[in-house]
Amino acid sequence: MSWINARRRRPAAGYAALLLGLVVVALVYGSLTSRGGVSQAEVGAQQNIRAGKDLFQATCSSCHGLEAQGTSQAPSLIGAGAAAVYFQMSTGRMPAKEVGAENERGPVTFTPRQIEDIAAYVASLGGGPAIPTAEQVDPRLGNPGVGYELFSANCSQCHGFAGAGGALTYGKDAPALTAATPTQIYTAMLTGPEAMPVFDDGALPPEAKRDIIAYITQTRVEPNPGGFSLGRTGPVTEGLVIFLGGMGFLVLISMWITVKRRDPKPTGPTGTEQKQP
Repeated sequence: MSWINARRRRPAAGYAALLLGLVVVALVYGSLTSRGGVSQAEVGAQQNIRAGKDLFQATCSSCHGLEAQGTSQAPSLIGAGAAAVYFQMSTGRMPAKEVGAENERGPVTFTPRQIEDIAAYVASLGGGPAIPTAEQVDPRLGNPGVGYELFSANCSQCHGFAGAGGALTYGKDAPALTAATPTQIYTAMLTGPEAMPVFDDGALPPEAKRDIIAYITQTRVEPNPGGFSLGRTGPVTEGLVIFLGGMGFLVLISMWITVKRRDPKPTGPTGTEQKQP
């Protein structure tokens, strides 16, 4: 015990004990605050779900049911996920203007916070695709060149090579992408609304989706070096317009030449038209 007492008398031992005490206090404090943060996050998430449930039952349950189980007018949303809710509501497709009809983009009737709350409630019922993060949809982090190849292979057949939209079979149409936000484009690929197929992360990884978003947003600001773009609907339409315009011009020229070469009617001595015998 004498060597312990001897070490206690040294000044360095006091500083070491003080430092050890501060480290222990810091560790205990960090543990308590981290637990409190997680608890607050969980409480906030539960509040969002409750608020979303109240909004859902007040505005959506007439078609989808009180527990989103679905009715004869609208499908079940259990397992649809937050991404599907975000896309439909942020583009104004929901609430539906007409039951059973193909929903077109329209005015948004809910605030972003209300949409997030309803999406959180639907996600709590059975999972499903989540709303992507800001990094996942940032076009500055994507490669427009790769996105052009992916878009041409998977999307241009319906939406056109520049995202201007196009007609489909059975009276349906692929909407233009000119007004869609990056998050809306991403959630549409995740959920496949209307006639669109689902491009989950197995078919198109998140990086590929971001590349496609980068290409779509880039086409909106690119100039038209060829002049009038005709809505960027593609070379077939441009060629058809040139062909019809050229043929119309040739027809008009032919008619003008024919009129100019028509023989005048014979006239009598007084300049009046002479009747043919």
